[in-house]
Amino acid sequence: MNRGTWDARIRRAGRLAAGYPFAAEALRFYEHVAQFQRTLYWEIEAACGTAVAARPSGSLRTELDLFALLPRFPAFLSHVEKHAPGPLAQAAAKLRGRDSNFWHELLADFWQAVPDSPPGLSASELLLAWIFLQPYAEYLADHTRREPLHSTPSTCPLCSSRPLAGVLRPEGDGGKRYLLCPLCSNEWEYRRIMCPACGEEDEKKQAVYIAADFGHVRVEACETCHFYLKTVDLTKDGHAIPVVDELAAIPLDLWASEHGYTKIHTNLIGI
Repeated sequence: MNRGTWDARIRRAGRLAAGYPFAAEALRFYEHVAQFQRTLYWEIEAACGTAVAARPSGSLRTELDLFALLPRFPAFLSHVEKHAPGPLAQAAAKLRGRDSNFWHELLADFWQAVPDSPPGLSASELLLAWIFLQPYAEYLADHTRREPLHSTPSTCPLCSSRPLAGVLRPEGDGGKRYLLCPLCSNEWEYRRIMCPACGEEDEKKQAVYIAADFGHVRVEACETCHFYLKTVDLTKDGHAIPVVDELAAIPLDLWASEHGYTKIHTNLIGI
């Protein structure tokens, strides 16, 4: 990965926080999270190297080096406790008081669960495990030799996570649709008119909502399964960074919730 990717995410979060006061708390928290994740990614890369490996489709979660990761977990919890909104800061403080065996089990349970919902863990524990392990998953994805896709999977072809968001990237006179993985940050091509939750292909059953303040981000909701995700349109704003802009567009999530839709995968503030 280009190390500037993390810096770009952090800068984008700062710019959006200044422009969207209603999302400022979430974006400022993301800035602090991304700063820790950037350092962790670099440490993993320094320890594990930059070689690209061949990994079978969907096998990324078969690798987990807790020997390298676990010593960094207490510092991560302290970082979250210092910078997170109240409830998550309290959860981090509580988790920091547990022993390393509990941490090991928590991280392993999350990593091995597909799609990201191991039983017996609280929402806060799941969120903290996800945030901590995300740069490790992204490192593995960045150092995986990509094989051509011969289908349009609705879950990440590397780690089997459900998508966090959609992305429209410029191609020709229009845009090509991708899905964004919340864990390893992989993007994979997906059909333009198809629900990632249930596979519905009827265009008349796909609801789209765009708010005035977010012309480049939209809700794509399915009337069949009542799931939705937000799509970041880079053909309208080439400066957007999907993982950050998705987080900032809180009013779109409120609209979707009010209309009875459920998000396919929540973001790092639990929305």
